[in-house]
Amino acid sequence: MQIFVTHEMTEQNQQRLKSLSGDDAVHFYKDFPNDAPVHDAFLDAQILFGDIPTDWLTQTQTLRWIQLGSVGFDKYVHLDWQSLSQQITVTNLAGFFAEWVAESALAGILALYRGIDDLVRFQQKAQWHKDALRARSRVVHGANVLLVGHGTINRRIAELLMPFECEVTALASDSTIPQLDAALPRADIVICATPETNSTRGLFDVARLSLMKDDAIFVNLGRGSIVNEQALIDRVTTGGGGAVLDVTEKEPLPEDHPFWTCQKILLMQHTGGGSVDELDRKIDVFIENLHRFRACKPLNNIVNWDRGY
Repeated sequence: MQIFVTHEMTEQNQQRLKSLSGDDAVHFYKDFPNDAPVHDAFLDAQILFGDIPTDWLTQTQTLRWIQLGSVGFDKYVHLDWQSLSQQITVTNLAGFFAEWVAESALAGILALYRGIDDLVRFQQKAQWHKDALRARSRVVHGANVLLVGHGTINRRIAELLMPFECEVTALASDSTIPQLDAALPRADIVICATPETNSTRGLFDVARLSLMKDDAIFVNLGRGSIVNEQALIDRVTTGGGGAVLDVTEKEPLPEDHPFWTCQKILLMQHTGGGSVDELDRKIDVFIENLHRFRACKPLNNIVNWDRGY
């Protein structure tokens, strides 16, 4: 078989992937723009590991399986998957980043509660504000935490919060808007880890953000489109809360975006799922699915196009 790889890899990563792939021919291709012409090796490939321009999928007759290197697949949703699914199976990394993102979220929450963000700024300016910082520090212990979405990330966050004896409420995808609106006024921390769907896009608008406590912290780990960014800026600027954002609507964030200068917003720059062994672990996922593909077994984490995740 022919395997086409678009992940940016070191020479060591490439050699490891080749050795684990057995006799299959592996072609590495990187640093191409979204409007790049289709690569000849891709047209002969049965397997793709990585990401490609969407129009390439309309030109292949041989491709049978795509292993994405991400959880999200937004750029492909507009294609005719009712037809393409007859030829191509797509798998993603659902659940892959749960541990790392959960720990990043907890770190961000603790930073805001304990004033670590302020301490870093004051250290850079050699400013001493001991009394003011001590007076406004809070503890996560016993906080009321609302989890919007109950996938692997939020389930892991719930586990990490257990030693803090928080009151945790989880709203899964089948929860209703009235249930969300009823839970928001009680929450000290709201953590969103949902995919982008028609029902989640713009979910946290001006009205819904206004339901939250003035000092509540908003955490977004899913997609930037879930929240009205200007409304969030207005909220944290005038209130006593803050926000931890792993995702934003535009990435990279434009240099003139007000998020950069909003002191109560912690920007994680979509690094929440990062780890030193991230690529090797992605290769492990691919190889596991490659074994299943060869054996004609069901693949792990098949994308459900109707559901949207």
